[in-house]
Amino acid sequence: MRIQTSKDERRRKIHRRIRHRLMGTAQKPRLCVFRSLKHIYVQVVDDLSGHTLAAASTLKLQEGRSPKGGNIAAARQVGKAIADRAREKGIEQVVFDRGGYAYHGRIKALAESAREAGLKF
Repeated sequence: MRIQTSKDERRRKIHRRIRHRLMGTAQKPRLCVFRSLKHIYVQVVDDLSGHTLAAASTLKLQEGRSPKGGNIAAARQVGKAIADRAREKGIEQVVFDRGGYAYHGRIKALAESAREAGLKF
């Protein structure tokens, strides 16, 4: 009999497989994405030292406002924000870690807006 796994368990398994290949360094840190139903979170991480160099999320972008953060428009804003924050720290290139999510929808919008704002990956 086949044991069914949840979507989140399947995503975590894919993410573990991706993380075996990806590693962020100080010169080329990892841009990792986490997506929930309501929000999207992004961090630029140096895996060698274990430090977060820059972060952005829909929670931080909408402080004091009430628009929803679980849509493509919000993901575009987060992508632009993370690119600006990374460039302020002198980071031009990153390794994109999609977190096991399909490169579609909010993940794709975030990546494209980060590229348009000046990040290379």
